[in-house]
Amino acid sequence: MGETTGFMKWERQTPTRRPVPVRLRDWREVYEPFPRETLQTQAGRCMDCGIPFCNNGCPLGNLIPDWNDLVYRDHWRDAIERLHATNNFPEFTGRLCPAPCESACVVGINQDPVAIKQVEVEIIERAFDEGWIAPQPPEVRTGKKVAVVGSGPAGLAAAQQLTRAGHSVVVFERADRPGGLLRYGIPEFKMEKRILDRRLEQMTAEGTEFRCNVEVGVDVDVAALRAEFDAIVLAGGATAWRDLDIPGRELGGIHQAMEYLPGANRVQLGDLDAPPVTSEGKRVVIIGGGDTGADCLGTAHRQGAVSVHQFEIMPRPPETRAPVNPWPTFANVFKVTSAHEEGGERVYSVNTERFVGDADGNVRALVAHQVEMVDGQFRKVEGSDFELPCERVYLAMGFVGPEREGMLADLGVGLDPRGNVARDDAFMTDVAGVFACGDMGRGQSLIVWAIAEGRSCAAGVDRFLMGDTLLPAPIAPTARPLV
Repeated sequence: MGETTGFMKWERQTPTRRPVPVRLRDWREVYEPFPRETLQTQAGRCMDCGIPFCNNGCPLGNLIPDWNDLVYRDHWRDAIERLHATNNFPEFTGRLCPAPCESACVVGINQDPVAIKQVEVEIIERAFDEGWIAPQPPEVRTGKKVAVVGSGPAGLAAAQQLTRAGHSVVVFERADRPGGLLRYGIPEFKMEKRILDRRLEQMTAEGTEFRCNVEVGVDVDVAALRAEFDAIVLAGGATAWRDLDIPGRELGGIHQAMEYLPGANRVQLGDLDAPPVTSEGKRVVIIGGGDTGADCLGTAHRQGAVSVHQFEIMPRPPETRAPVNPWPTFANVFKVTSAHEEGGERVYSVNTERFVGDADGNVRALVAHQVEMVDGQFRKVEGSDFELPCERVYLAMGFVGPEREGMLADLGVGLDPRGNVARDDAFMTDVAGVFACGDMGRGQSLIVWAIAEGRSCAAGVDRFLMGDTLLPAPIAPTARPLV
């Protein structure tokens, strides 16, 4: 390594977040610029550990010690080549991934891990600034046509890999712009959409075609799609959201997170003057303590909510690893995201019983109680009932799998016991020539898993079409995430 004792000399540093009163006035990303010299010393904290568990902690198999060393030595052009060898979109993962690699970092056994995620994003940002990121169209065309259904991270990764392999790739997206949750689920303050757009421009220049406002199974017949294309990749995500079937669910002011977040993003895109659902002047409750709930929290702050409570049925995570959560598994510890730093109250071990409405049919409060875990089951804590006034409730409880009606039913693909699209080790479904990757096949997961699945699925498609492939396949469908 460039500095074998760097982890002993330098403490972990990450970018400073802009002051809360300042950043709540806009929707720009929350972080201040990070000095390049400081970034290089952070890369120098990567120790000569012998066995880099971070590589295995990353589903993409990112060559993390390699590009840490190259950054420390000021070889940035080589660093982006090494980074792109395993990851199509480090600008996405560097902003949005929860970094299982850092949980697996050997330095992290007894001190703060290397700031891997920050080094990653700084490499790709410098590469764009220097003009090193250019279209890579294939030198030879195969004459094969592939349809990719869905333009989230899995679909984009599969499409870019297959285009560069020489196939003619068309990405079908039912929304008006490509990007999936990257476009309409992730708020602007977590990733500005210009970051997505510049990568889409590269893909278009390479030859990938995007057809938006097209829903397969509705606007395009599945039989016609199979007749036109030599292979189909299903990458539509796990879009069937989990609902809360309790009394009062029908009241006005109760919305799924994905009914709420896209409207805020469309305002920032210039499509709307005001969001169709807003938290302005409202008392808000978010049910769900994960990343989507935090996205709703930050959005509600910027829209001017009067108060925000975020409910989570699970207990509060510990400050440090529990004995049942050892290194190098993903660290399930208490974290404060930028949205939580901005305000709101996090309430753990709570279950909502019912919603209470006003005379106009809108929610005015919810009734809930504390719970405790007994023999693996949630049990009500007697006497803990309470009523909390609210005019907006956002359900951010995750997703239960892909939508089965329409495209999946028309294709006749089989499902696994969890309700996701079943596939073999080459990511092909039980319908020949039809493949599935990302959340549609894995179930709700992380962006880094989506990209890894897209890359691996592309290798399976290429081998199906050509008899062999040189495309990398970092994972198999049987692999399960550490998080």
